[in-house]
Amino acid sequence: MTYKILIVDDEPANLRVLERLFASNFEVFTAASGEEGLKVLGAHDVALIISDQRMPGMSGVEFLKRAAELRASTVRMILTGYTDIDALVESINSGVVYRYITKPWSNPDLQQTVKRALEYYEAQRNRFALEQENLRMQHRAKATIRGYINLALEMLDIKSPRISEHARRTAKYAAALGKALNFEESELEQLFLAAILHEVAHVRLPAHLMSRTTLLRDGEFKLMQEHFKEGIKLLAAVPDLEEAAAVIDFHHDHWDGHGSINRLCGEQIPLHARMIAIADSYDEM
Repeated sequence: MTYKILIVDDEPANLRVLERLFASNFEVFTAASGEEGLKVLGAHDVALIISDQRMPGMSGVEFLKRAAELRASTVRMILTGYTDIDALVESINSGVVYRYITKPWSNPDLQQTVKRALEYYEAQRNRFALEQENLRMQHRAKATIRGYINLALEMLDIKSPRISEHARRTAKYAAALGKALNFEESELEQLFLAAILHEVAHVRLPAHLMSRTTLLRDGEFKLMQEHFKEGIKLLAAVPDLEEAAAVIDFHHDHWDGHGSINRLCGEQIPLHARMIAIADSYDEM
């Protein structure tokens, strides 16, 4: 890959020297002013800018600020005399300038500095590409989870519209609790997911038990527990639903330890499971 370098200086002699220094390894563009440099940046994806500080009209720092707005990923360096260093401190601290080079410069030192700057540029590009790929993976995962939710609710709609609506309301109430506790967005999403799926573990129950609104007989209660546990195993086997399955598994446990499934008590029960239990009970009132 041949990197593109832009050199901006109002002195033609400096432009010629720097162009000769880098032309054998890079595609070099030159500009005699900040205004010209901005035009070059508008037309080319430049990896590195080397700009003089003292130029008529637009100074080097002013030009590099504009350049940062136009091409944020471009690495920006500035040529300066010792008397200008104080003026560069703020621009370096704010990230406008990657590094400054004092005049007169040493060609080998400048070449080494440019090499390091381009390594930094490449590292930044790779990091950005990785961040973008992570975002794409997150979006795909969220789309997949939405598909699971829609499929689960469709199954519940078929088996028991009443329970399906109950699951939706429970999720809404649980999310409201999470917001009241200032949960982060990612934690709210996990809570909502577990809440809206908390009845899916029962989807394999016989229809007459799904629609039952009266107390269950002992045999029916045992059957419901067995189906619930099997449903939890199925949920836990689905990628991205393992955490939701664990929460759902514990939402039937009571604070006093007399729950019907795992017999956990107090703070042994995960917080999300306790919140779903509250939302679940509230909706059943």
